[in-house]
Amino acid sequence: MSTRRIDYDWELPPEMQQRLGGSSYGAQRVIHEQGHLMVILHEPPTGTGSERKSAVFLRKPDGTWLHKGNNPGERPLAKLVENYRATLAAFEVRHEAAENSEALFQILGPLIPLSRAASNMQATLQAAREAVPGDPMITDLRDRAVEIGRGLELLLADTRMSLDYRLAHAAEQQARAANEVSRAQHKLNTIAALTFPLMAIGAAFGMNLHSGVENLPGWVYWAIFGAGLFMGVLLRGWVKVPDAPAPPAAAGSGISKRK
Repeated sequence: MSTRRIDYDWELPPEMQQRLGGSSYGAQRVIHEQGHLMVILHEPPTGTGSERKSAVFLRKPDGTWLHKGNNPGERPLAKLVENYRATLAAFEVRHEAAENSEALFQILGPLIPLSRAASNMQATLQAAREAVPGDPMITDLRDRAVEIGRGLELLLADTRMSLDYRLAHAAEQQARAANEVSRAQHKLNTIAALTFPLMAIGAAFGMNLHSGVENLPGWVYWAIFGAGLFMGVLLRGWVKVPDAPAPPAAAGSGISKRK
């Protein structure tokens, strides 16, 4: 959302006046008419960057710079560019101090509109340099804007890469932990499969009932034990059998056909 346009106390050529909107100064740009050069820039955005605060400068044909009317414009224009540099430095400090993904995400949000605004400022100052190639101040500010824009682009890319790395590392840790839990659960299932038949048989013969096998020879006990163990091995094999893969889609399915 842009602020409403303010009519400053300076005289503009009619051709330049016609190129200005009625509600705001609009995007960062230059307007060059009748020797007058208007440079429309934006202050460094804050927060989500939805609001834009315009900073309007006018260079008269005699080389005099004005800011917001008849105020001298050289110092405010240089200060605006330095504000971007100071904001870049502040974000670099925050990036170095970020210890988790949440901190990186909090940096990434406002860094995106700031990098976009710095890139547009660089393009605007380049256009001003081409319109008035003989002004050394514009050339110097254009060079500073190039450095600031490059620094913000590198910081934005570094922040995104750091965030992606942390997210990927966390996903790998979660996958590793899930794999360990699955492996431990599989071991428990295997042990349960081996011992379940024996425990079932032992529970059945351990009841206080006369089954008639109390007086049988000792080898019968071992035969029953071996049968239970054999059943456990069979049950263990059934537990370890992987699920059958899903059948492939039919070649003649109407979904995959294109008319």
